[in-house]
Amino acid sequence: MDPERLRKHAELLVRYCLSVRPGQRILLSTSCEAIPLLRELQRAVLAEGARPLIDLSYPGQMEEFIRAAPEGLLDEVFPLGLQAIEMADASLHLIAPYPPVATDPQRAARLQKAQAPLARVRSSKTWSLSLFPTAYAAELANLPLPEYEAFVESAMFLDDPDPVARWAAVRARQAELIGVLSAGHTLKIRAAQTDLTMSVQGRTWVNSDGKRNMPSGEVFTGPVEPSVEGTIRFDVGALYQAQPVEGVTLRFAGGQVVEARAEVGDDILQAALQADAGARWVGEIGIGTNYGIQRATKSILFDEKIGGTVHLALGRSYPETGGVNQSAIHWDLICDLRGGGELLLDDRVIQRSGQFLI
Repeated sequence: MDPERLRKHAELLVRYCLSVRPGQRILLSTSCEAIPLLRELQRAVLAEGARPLIDLSYPGQMEEFIRAAPEGLLDEVFPLGLQAIEMADASLHLIAPYPPVATDPQRAARLQKAQAPLARVRSSKTWSLSLFPTAYAAELANLPLPEYEAFVESAMFLDDPDPVARWAAVRARQAELIGVLSAGHTLKIRAAQTDLTMSVQGRTWVNSDGKRNMPSGEVFTGPVEPSVEGTIRFDVGALYQAQPVEGVTLRFAGGQVVEARAEVGDDILQAALQADAGARWVGEIGIGTNYGIQRATKSILFDEKIGGTVHLALGRSYPETGGVNQSAIHWDLICDLRGGGELLLDDRVIQRSGQFLI
């Protein structure tokens, strides 16, 4: 990446997303593929008078652990990882996609369940998530690396003279949408092979303005857990633990997944649903609002923000929404409404074919 682009990315993450203050301890975790950006992040954290804590892995490290770890280790929390996140005032994780390494889905699910305490502590503090554009990420997006880097830059407004002002404008637009959604009780999603209903009454909609996810552009809440009823097809392909999962169809009754199938990666889907008691419940309903992102790239950080899509997350709820579901997993799956789908609030169509009518 261009050095100036790296510097602007790091400063946006440190100053805007994390709002780093003097004396804080900031946990920075990523793969060694992202060292160019990690270097700029350390400089930016130090410039704010804070202390960076570096958690660096290598591509495939976790997959090797899953494959080779003795049985007992799969069910233990990483003690140093827990200690680091407990020490930190805030954390940032940089995704740096690399070619998939095959793992046993059942063993992977056990390890993820064991690390649930890490996720709980992290979510109780300031945290953010972003992406470093690797050659493999560009390959997944079916773009040459320079074009993919430009796509990432544009999605984060790094090509704008004042990225923070652009994200403030996103926050203002989404606040208006939340005003409408907060007055409603029942949300329905209708599309090809999709007819799903849920209650959002009494739940809090969150304005995702780039603070926690960079890039962002969504509003989300946690549905009333037992209220989710019907069927939904997720027609945007996903990766789960770096493994492809496509053509997922879920049927819900009483809030739980009672039927599930995937055209690609069905064994991975079934293993995820068996991770723990909360894995079959919906922890989040999100509405993508970023119309600057119009193509899927096999990166959930970008794809769930596509304007005209909705996504459900199986598993863990975000407590600030009022959601109460607990799980080791939080897996976002995307349904594209741009081909004629509808989003209804209390039987009133508020979005058709991906365009808001309000």
